Amino acid sequence: MKKRKEKELEQDLFSISKANRRVMVGFLIIMLALWCIPIYSLLKDSLKVHGIENYWYVLTNQVNGVPFYQYFINSIINAVCASALLVLICSFAGFAFSKIEFAGRKLIYNFVLMCLAISGPILIIPLFYIFKTAHLYNTHMAIILSECLITIPFGVLMMKNFFDGLPMELMESANVDGASIQRCFFNIYLPLAKPAIINLAVLQIMWSFQDFLFPLMFLTKDSAYTTTVAVNAFKGAYGMTPQNLGRYNAALVLISIPSILIFVFAQKFIVNGITSGAVKE
Repeated sequence: MKKRKEKELEQDLFSISKANRRVMVGFLIIMLALWCIPIYSLLKDSLKVHGIENYWYVLTNQVNGVPFYQYFINSIINAVCASALLVLICSFAGFAFSKIEFAGRKLIYNFVLMCLAISGPILIIPLFYIFKTAHLYNTHMAIILSECLITIPFGVLMMKNFFDGLPMELMESANVDGASIQRCFFNIYLPLAKPAIINLAVLQIMWSFQDFLFPLMFLTKDSAYTTTVAVNAFKGAYGMTPQNLGRYNAALVLISIPSILIFVFAQKFIVNGITSGAVKE
């Protein structure tokens, strides 16, 4: 009887009236329409003058001596490497802050969380001098390190929260059987953290594809440009004539496709990773 009352109370807390549901649906439809307007305008403008041939022209012609696919290759290299490095660092750090007792753990973790307040533009000048001194300017490594660095505080917070949701008894039982901390991490906790790891990796890849600031600041060679920075190259190469305007918009459409595909295919992992570890039993 008690459980039944609790279930009814829970249903009442999350129940929504028909009127409120209609308002929510109407609001979502309006927001969807507002998002679709610029997308429709972009697609329509990409077909101006030459129609679908604008896309073929962009794919088969070079921009400032660089083929269009090279920009995608550069973006993929930066995104995948930054994602792998971020997952490696944040998995170790999140596990250490969550399950290992060591001196200054809370103090160091609080400093990491404080770094969430640091924005990308603040780091541009110090990173510029570091990369210049280390001869990393105009290389993929400069973009990989900078994109990974700015996301580490969020990644550590996310992985720690996930590991906090996993019972400490797993490590205690493994320690009784003679397992070391390293073995507990690689054989027990890391496989269980797969949803959070995939979520963090996918988010980093999406953010890397959309990053404009760091590639703009640390790259000057056309052959090293990513898709976001290449937009300026397209604008200069194609110009704003009616004929080239369609090709320019076609290039913008092609640039946005990877991020959309990544989100569509990885949406399930993103939702699971965000919700996993949110409720502790």
